[in-house]
Amino acid sequence: MKSYTYSEARGIFATVLEEAERDGAVEIRRRDGAVFRILPAPTSKGRSKASPLNVKGVMLGVSTADLVAAVREGRERG
Repeated sequence: MKSYTYSEARGIFATVLEEAERDGAVEIRRRDGAVFRILPAPTSKGRSKASPLNVKGVMLGVSTADLVAAVREGRERG
């Protein structure tokens, strides 16, 4: 686990958060000796790191020829 002083962590806070996410935890030490640990929060139910564009396909029973014809017709109108 990586450890930083308060001053170091303040200057590179985005990097500290990325390390906590990647490695699981990062410690920050204050001058008075207090130590704090930054941990990534667990993801909420239903949330994942997957792309929201990664969706299941739907079988519509449309042939490739039908699809190409629909696209051509739309292009001719526009």
